[in-house]
Amino acid sequence: MKPSVSIIVPCYNEEKTIRHLLEAILGQTYPRESMELVISDGMSTDRTREVIAAFEAEFPDLTVRVTENTARTIPSGLNQAIRESRGEIIVRLDAHSMPIPEYVERCVAAHESGKGDNVGGVWEIRAGADTWAAKSISFAAAHPLGVGDAMYRLNAKAGAVDTVPFGSFHRSLIDKIGAFDETLLANEDYEFNTRVRESGGVVWLDPSIRSVYFSRNTLGKLAAQYWRYGFWKFKMLRRYPHTLRWRQALPPIFVLSLFALIVLSLPIPFARFLLAAQLLGYLFVLTLAGLKLALEKKTGFLLFGLPLAIAVMHHSWGAGFLWSGISSVFKKHG
Repeated sequence: MKPSVSIIVPCYNEEKTIRHLLEAILGQTYPRESMELVISDGMSTDRTREVIAAFEAEFPDLTVRVTENTARTIPSGLNQAIRESRGEIIVRLDAHSMPIPEYVERCVAAHESGKGDNVGGVWEIRAGADTWAAKSISFAAAHPLGVGDAMYRLNAKAGAVDTVPFGSFHRSLIDKIGAFDETLLANEDYEFNTRVRESGGVVWLDPSIRSVYFSRNTLGKLAAQYWRYGFWKFKMLRRYPHTLRWRQALPPIFVLSLFALIVLSLPIPFARFLLAAQLLGYLFVLTLAGLKLALEKKTGFLLFGLPLAIAVMHHSWGAGFLWSGISSVFKKHG
């Protein structure tokens, strides 16, 4: 008998992408009778629930259950879906994702061979819309200048890592280390994987476990996403400061140095020179990356689109991180 699998998905207002996910789960090579899908919906106000209901009526042989996530946060939705699920192995997915047909089968195989306590794979990032901005964002979200050494977004090798997107684990892992932290509104995956590693467990990345992830489709949505990432990363690092990685430290340092040089450039002429040098150097590196990718992909808009998207990621993440730290200080002394 194959182990029973519960696929858990938090979602909110995902009428445009939820059908892609549902069809990808329907197409899994894992036995359908051994799978269930539990969707934790954050009280969607669009047609998400209607799309799910239509899918259920069309394919009644796939067990799909929808539960209402009244707290309307990702970690609360994950925990609620876990409580409602029944499978031996939990596979976490996202409403913006589309797993390959062998996704669940390969997750289970990795667990059966004892590869890791939390097993995940790599993302193939696609544009969330057919626009120059959305396409530029999708390339930026997989570029080393945008994500550093986050291996699940790059060409990775199998092995133990700090974190994986989504992840899959035995239900018993929750009993051992606890559920997702509902006080963190982002970075809940990284925090969960930190507890996995600190309990002596292994977070394992298997490049054969692949999923498509649809990135944000506008620069405004990208900025909001990365501000949130930076803001909640600081909250997480207050508990686990030793988990800070260089790719996470650079954006707030860069934003802070820009702010400091702007302030100092008013009374100190040399600070203006340093500010200009830093901005020109930054612009040169991003423009070079944009030119290289534009030539490789034969796509002209990447010359300015890639630098713009990466700059939005850096500045939003860094500013969110710094604001989280500043607001924490005021809250402590308020």
